[in-house]
Amino acid sequence: MPPPKAAIFDAYGTLLDVHAAVGHHAARLGQRAQPVSALWRAKQIEWSWILSATGAYEPFWTLTEKALDHALAVHGLRDAALRADLLEAYRRLDAYPEAAPMLAALRARGIPTAILSNGSPEMLDASVAAGGLGALLDDVLSVHPLRCFKPDARVYALAMARFACQPHEVAFVSSNPWDAYDAMRFGFRVFWVNRAGGPAEYWLDQTATILPDLAGLPERLA
Repeated sequence: MPPPKAAIFDAYGTLLDVHAAVGHHAARLGQRAQPVSALWRAKQIEWSWILSATGAYEPFWTLTEKALDHALAVHGLRDAALRADLLEAYRRLDAYPEAAPMLAALRARGIPTAILSNGSPEMLDASVAAGGLGALLDDVLSVHPLRCFKPDARVYALAMARFACQPHEVAFVSSNPWDAYDAMRFGFRVFWVNRAGGPAEYWLDQTATILPDLAGLPERLA
């Protein structure tokens, strides 16, 4: 296939490690670190789906705060300083180590790159800067102006409008299987980053290119 006119990336879980915030404070959480991080992420995503399904909207940062509050309450944690530190760490999430070299390789090949994310503009700007990704991206597209979340088709259409292309001319990369599936249904050429090596979901073994991480993506788009 010819190179895409744009490579579009989900941010959270794809370029940015969503569990890095808890990871930086794991010693303070002890055995509750992993379950707190997992529940925090699960509720953040679940609530975005419910809001989209009901036609409501709250900024993703608000959902991030509320989801953390829920996760901490479930695990009996009432430490205001820990909450503040976790939120600050989430605002500046670590990028996966192969993210910047991969984006640089795509840029060297002349393939435009962008983020397309549920994230609020301010939180995306902070994490992109912290991860040193800003100079390697042509744009950072947030759902916030639309006031809806993925999997609303209007979100995926943002990439087409930005790069003046058709769906089949976009390479869409996500580690979230539901996001990869929705992008495939929209018509994008989809790459699912299956970091955990788990079984395929949503028929992605038949409809997407599956990668263990981002490192091999430039060769797949050559």
